[in-house]
Amino acid sequence: MAETVFRDLARKRGYEGAIAVMSAATGDWHVGERSDERTVTALADRGYDGSLHRAKQFDPNWFNSLDLVVAFDRSQERILKGWARTEADLSKVHLLLSFDKEQAATVDVPDPYYSDAALFDTVLGMIERASLALFRQIEPGIRQGAP
Repeated sequence: MAETVFRDLARKRGYEGAIAVMSAATGDWHVGERSDERTVTALADRGYDGSLHRAKQFDPNWFNSLDLVVAFDRSQERILKGWARTEADLSKVHLLLSFDKEQAATVDVPDPYYSDAALFDTVLGMIERASLALFRQIEPGIRQGAP
């Protein structure tokens, strides 16, 4: 969801070629699989196309080429920070909701996988709000051509 939402934000603001966006899990359970149909449906209901997404697992070697690594919850954050090899890598890892003052106290984005479609929609709303807040924070740097 977050990759699709963030790509859409970048595209709508004319920064599609200026930033790279990708998502990856910390586990390998669904590598190569499509998004859950409830995810695709929730996205489609709000005008997004998540049909092309395929799951992949985060590779710690990616830290060198990434400016920011966003985790959905403290468990992912802990794993990613455990994979970080340097202080610079550690400083790249942040929780998604921390970028949104209104949601920061919630800390973790809930995993809707074992729930119903309504929670997928709720989670998508959380992701949209936090992604917009994050985008607003990084947009000045993108505009100036900062890495």
